[in-house]
Amino acid sequence: MKILVTGGAGYIGSFMTKALLDRGDEVTVFDNLERGHLEAIDKRANFIKGDLKNTADLDALFSSDKFDSAIHFAGLIAVGESEKNPDLYYQTNVVGSKNFFEKALSLGNVKKLIFSSSAAVYGNPTKIPIPEDHPKNPTSEYGKNKLDVENILSELKNANSDMGFAALRYFNAAGASLDNTMGEAHNPETHIIPHIIESVRSGGAFNLFGSDYNTRDGTCVRDYIHVLDLVDAHILALEELNKAGGGHFYNVGTGNGYSNKEVIEMVEKVSGKSVRVENSERRKGDAGTLIADVSKIKQELGFSPKYSDLETIVGSAWKWHTK
Repeated sequence: MKILVTGGAGYIGSFMTKALLDRGDEVTVFDNLERGHLEAIDKRANFIKGDLKNTADLDALFSSDKFDSAIHFAGLIAVGESEKNPDLYYQTNVVGSKNFFEKALSLGNVKKLIFSSSAAVYGNPTKIPIPEDHPKNPTSEYGKNKLDVENILSELKNANSDMGFAALRYFNAAGASLDNTMGEAHNPETHIIPHIIESVRSGGAFNLFGSDYNTRDGTCVRDYIHVLDLVDAHILALEELNKAGGGHFYNVGTGNGYSNKEVIEMVEKVSGKSVRVENSERRKGDAGTLIADVSKIKQELGFSPKYSDLETIVGSAWKWHTK
């Protein structure tokens, strides 16, 4: 298949591009390189530099080639930054996505779309584990962006009966390739595992936000999914769209949670070094526990994570960040 990947110079997008190429697909990456890295794009892919906010770039993209399906990763992901600069996030994540989907359908005749969504659409959960039909009450601009885009997809589906889409709600994507050739390189970096690893490497302190949550050790509990398993979920969703179409929402996690203290202890185990922890107050909006109900994606797509135990996640990340 000929597959278009937006944001293919980013963390998850670059892994997705490689996986598609490895299975024999023809891949075009569309990215503005503001946050992504050109060197992260597999050399076998066709690369087009462009911005979703610029409709002329999209006109040129869909006039230059035809695609069987598109996987949409492009966007800004830092929750804190979304609160400081909500208009930037709305224009990039919502307006840019709307531009992309509309041009993909009208100009490109692309009928199969996969969207990189987030568990941030749920906000503070009232039920653990969190099912897909849980109320949507995002507590950040970033989460609101993701919900807005999901709603855009639903509206487009209602207006285009032959369109199929899947919105994958990631929990906590983490880890690196097992051969140490690919990994996470965000700027700014906001994810906990790279932050803990960097504190060990630099000799600085890791800032632990909150130790008085109603959890087994007082720190936040999160559901981590290895990036390789996350990519596999996209491939399964694409196969489902090719078979049956439809409009789908899936949680992508493991159904298990690890506390921040357990993550710190695992970094110490795989590195053989101590983490110097500084305790701080809770951050506004941080829920105590976020764990996915993954029964739907397992039943409907046969999803079964292979690499998402904490030691594999942290071990692969440690090797990547210290190479």
